[in-house]
Amino acid sequence: MSDSMIVVGITLAYLAAVLWVGLRARNQESSSLEGYVAGGRHVGVVILFFILGAEIFSAFAFLGAPGWAYQHGSPGFYILAYLSLVPITIWALGPRVAKLGRERGYLTQGDMIADRYRSKPLGILAGVIGVLALVPYLTIQIAGAGLLFQAATDGLVPFWLGALLAFLVVAAYVFASGLSGIGWTNLMQGIMMIAIAWFLGLTIPERLYGGVGEMFAQLQQTAPEYLTMPGATNMSWGYFSTAVLVSAFGGAMWPHLFMKFYSADSGESLRKVSVFYPLYATLLVPLLFIGFAGILVFAEEPLARADTVLLKMVMDVANFSPWVIGLMLSGALAAAMSTGANLAHTAAVVLVRDVFGPTVMKEASEKATVSVTRWSVLGLSLIAYLFALINPASLVMLLLGAYGLLVQLFPMVIGALFFPRLRRASVMLGALVGSLAYLLMEFIWSSPLGWHAGVWAILLNLLVVAVSQQFSQPASPKPAAAQQPS
Repeated sequence: MSDSMIVVGITLAYLAAVLWVGLRARNQESSSLEGYVAGGRHVGVVILFFILGAEIFSAFAFLGAPGWAYQHGSPGFYILAYLSLVPITIWALGPRVAKLGRERGYLTQGDMIADRYRSKPLGILAGVIGVLALVPYLTIQIAGAGLLFQAATDGLVPFWLGALLAFLVVAAYVFASGLSGIGWTNLMQGIMMIAIAWFLGLTIPERLYGGVGEMFAQLQQTAPEYLTMPGATNMSWGYFSTAVLVSAFGGAMWPHLFMKFYSADSGESLRKVSVFYPLYATLLVPLLFIGFAGILVFAEEPLARADTVLLKMVMDVANFSPWVIGLMLSGALAAAMSTGANLAHTAAVVLVRDVFGPTVMKEASEKATVSVTRWSVLGLSLIAYLFALINPASLVMLLLGAYGLLVQLFPMVIGALFFPRLRRASVMLGALVGSLAYLLMEFIWSSPLGWHAGVWAILLNLLVVAVSQQFSQPASPKPAAAQQPS
């Protein structure tokens, strides 16, 4: 049996196991809207821990994080810096969001926005932005799976087939089981990816340098610029710091994060998850080690693509057996598929609940809504797969633009949660001005002081909201018996 066949066999066995776990998770609750979307609102600490972990760690944890460390050096630690702030957003926002969702029946971020500001169009806008941001993100997971298959099997499984296999497995169990399937498969895949990441992150430096400490000692002697700021590519402290802030607090606006808050059995469970969340974030530490290990290995012939450093180290440098390569591929696919499942599920729910619900499906029954949501999982996943086949590279820029737009929802969402006096016109104008400013600084003008453009856009957004609050007419008080949008 050839090495490539061994790798393919291990990976197919893993995909079959994931599919079995996902389909077995289907229960009676999955047939109701609240059960399919939010797991009946009684998801506990352990499953929440792995679901929220999978929200962050995607295929690019195994590709982008090592690549960033290999290309830039110490600036790669910005990833760990912003992840250390994520528990703050979970602690501060999660319990409040979960409580409101339980009291008012919210299932999406758009539900909350539409109800709080008494504006269905505002909820629809949040839904459209959410879908436009989530589909490219899902595409990247599917494309990452295809690239992993192609590289790890030495082309035996081509890109289109590897991406298709991952797409079919994820779409099948999300279609059938909803959040229950996502939760149980994320538990399985989270354990898998953490174990594989630490094994590779410790074994590769040991084989090549004699250990992690010895590796950094050789780097200090040979390439010290990679171990200090601004690193090998001159990332300024201003950009480093503002990128950390934008990533940490802007990332809290992703629609799939809100949906998982709604699924929690209590605010106390979310606070427990926030305390233990850094344990999941340690997944990135060994992956960064692999990137640093590649700096000296490829010093003479630098890699054309930095994000292939992990694959090159595992397959060409460290002399692992095909059994280990198969497990490595399975661990990397776990990162892509666990995130992809969350994204496919959220995009479908947001599309049906926030966009179709107030428009073409006003009179739809709960059964019809669940059915359309299930089929939307397949439809959106298929669109993402086709995008991946056409040109996955260009979608990275599209995702960056979508992320910048999503960050501008921050004042609107914080207002809905904590500042009842904020008015609809103010947050809407702030979001529009901030989004336009971000796009101009990101793609046309250079950002002042070399800071991340998202920080300037958010500051401008907040300024517009503050000024608008002073000059716009106050709205009448919201009726106490207001219901969630249909």
